[in-house]
Amino acid sequence: MSNSKIILVTGASSGIGQATALRLAREGNHVVIGARREDRLKALAEEISHAGGSVDTRRLDVTDGADVVAFAEETVQRHGRIDVIVNNAGVMPLSRLDSLLIEEWDRMIDVNIRGLLHGIAAGLPIFQRQGGGHFVTVASIGAHQVSPTAAVYCATKYAAWAITEGLRQESDPSIRVTTISPGVVESELADTITEAGAKDRMRVFRAETIAPDAIAQAISYAIGQPADVDVNEIVVRPARQR
Repeated sequence: MSNSKIILVTGASSGIGQATALRLAREGNHVVIGARREDRLKALAEEISHAGGSVDTRRLDVTDGADVVAFAEETVQRHGRIDVIVNNAGVMPLSRLDSLLIEEWDRMIDVNIRGLLHGIAAGLPIFQRQGGGHFVTVASIGAHQVSPTAAVYCATKYAAWAITEGLRQESDPSIRVTTISPGVVESELADTITEAGAKDRMRVFRAETIAPDAIAQAISYAIGQPADVDVNEIVVRPARQR
């Protein structure tokens, strides 16, 4: 397709990342999917290929800056350019602050903040060289509100929002920047919660969810706009989530 884009998606092995890769490939784009779980990536790639889509896979650890740079540069070497980078990888092991689950805090900081920065650091020089590109950050409704057990998670998503907004303001108009803030979405994120109280609270909170493809549709909308239209932020949540 003449309007086909080369799109990198991090955290593509499940949830929003998986749904985004499926949708964007189905729409005629070439997707390059990265995540730590290679078996999941292989299964996703087979699903995309069987449906007639175009896909590359690569094991990716977003907490490793050099690995993210390699992920991007290898794509340029293979395809000549990158049009969109969807920085989606994230973790959410919620807990109360007084539980002092410091290793889990560190993991959220490493993936949700440093992982995003690594994606920007890898993509920005490429976009500047080629005279354009589009960054998409998958943040969270947690970038706009805080709730008990979610202090550190929300802090990482506030940071993701702020970093992405700063990137938008600093970038040349040829580089578009979008933040997508999902509400409660069907995903595996809550599976990483180890604290019992946070697990119970999350079960109630997640009583109403939307499918990850709802977020994928929002991403598709943002990147599908004309070059002179920059969709800065979209909040997508279940109609019952207030």
